[in-house]
Amino acid sequence: MSSISIRGVAKSYGNTPVIHDLDVEIAEGEFIVVVGPSGCGKSTLLRMIAGLERITGGEIAIGQRVVNELEPKDRDIAMVFQNYALYPHMSVFDNMAYGLKIAGLPREEIRQRVDRAAAILELADFLERKPRQLSGGQRQRVAMGRAIVRDPSVFLFDEPLSNLDAKLRVQMRLEIKQLQRSLGTTSVYVTHDQVEAMTLADRLIVMNAGVAEQIDTPLAVYSHPASRFVAGFIGSPAMNFLEATLTEDGSHLGLTTGDRLTLDHRPDGLGGGQNVTLGLRPEDLLLCQEPEASLHLRVEMVEPLGADTLVHGRLSAGNGAASEGADTTLVSATAGLMTLRLPGTAHFDQGERLPLRATPKSLHLFDAANGRRLS
Repeated sequence: MSSISIRGVAKSYGNTPVIHDLDVEIAEGEFIVVVGPSGCGKSTLLRMIAGLERITGGEIAIGQRVVNELEPKDRDIAMVFQNYALYPHMSVFDNMAYGLKIAGLPREEIRQRVDRAAAILELADFLERKPRQLSGGQRQRVAMGRAIVRDPSVFLFDEPLSNLDAKLRVQMRLEIKQLQRSLGTTSVYVTHDQVEAMTLADRLIVMNAGVAEQIDTPLAVYSHPASRFVAGFIGSPAMNFLEATLTEDGSHLGLTTGDRLTLDHRPDGLGGGQNVTLGLRPEDLLLCQEPEASLHLRVEMVEPLGADTLVHGRLSAGNGAASEGADTTLVSATAGLMTLRLPGTAHFDQGERLPLRATPKSLHLFDAANGRRLS
C-alpha cells in the first residue's frame, strides 16, 4: 500500500475549470470517500489519480513517485467501475485473471491469486460461470476480485454500488469496508450517496463545484460542517435553515416569527444587528412544554418510518401569538419547510401546532453572505 499526495491539483476543460487547487494527503491504508452532487468534480478527481485524465496543474504522487506523466498501467493502482466492466464471453476465473495474464505472470501464481481472491469474496463456487449467470452483487464481487488479484498499492472505486438495489447496496457496503480493513490497501471511493460516504470513510472529501469544501472525519463533518453547503448535503433528512439576526448584545438570535433563540456566546467577528443563517438538525429540535418553547411548528405532513417519525411543517409565530382560527404560519421563502425527527411512536395531525426548543450547542451558524461556518 502507498500514500497519495495531491498538491495544488487543478483541472480545466478549455477555459472551464472543474477542479480548483486541491490539496490533500492520504495516508497509507486510509479509506477516503469523495462525496458530492453530480457535476462537482469527484469522478474527475478519481480519474486524474488513475491517470485516465491529465491534470492541468499541480502534482499527484503515489508513494514516493510523482505520477503526473505515468500511464495508468504504471501507477500500481486498480480501479472498480460503476458498470463492472466484465468481459461477457469470459468465465469469472478468466475475468479475474485477465490482467495477470497480460502482465505475463506464471500460470500457477495466477491460479493462486485468483483462488485467494475468490475465497475472500465467496466466489469459489462461481469461477466457471459467465457474468450473465451471476447476480448484480456477484458481478460486483468479480469486479473487486479482478482488482484484488493485482495486489495494487491503491484501490480506486467509482460509484461501484449505484447499479444495485437498496438492500444489496447495504450488504455490499459492509463487504467493501470489511475487505478494505482486512487488506489494508489505501482506497479512494467516489459516491454521491452520503450514507455510503458516512459509513465507509475514515475521512471525507466533500466536493462542491470543483472545490473541496471540507476534508475531515465523517463525525466531524456531520457535527461541525465547514459551510452551509456541507451542512445541507451531509445528513438525512437535511439540516433545516433559517435566516436570523443577531441581537445587539449578541446573546440571542431573532427570527422573523418574533421568536428568539439563546446563544451561549457571541459568534466571532459578528456585531449586533448582523444577519446570519441558522442551521438546525431535525433530531436537535425537541418537543417541549409551551413555557420552554423557542420555536413553534405548524404540522403539514407526517412520515412514519418505523423506528423514526419525520414531521414536516412550517414555523408559526410564537410567544403566545397564536390564537384559534388565526393564520400564524410564517409565509417566507427564507424560513421554508422545516423537518424534525422524532421517535416512531410519535403521531400528530395536520395543522397541529408543536412547541419546540433547541439547545444553544445544537445551533449551527453560517455567514449569510458566503455560507462559511461561524465559530
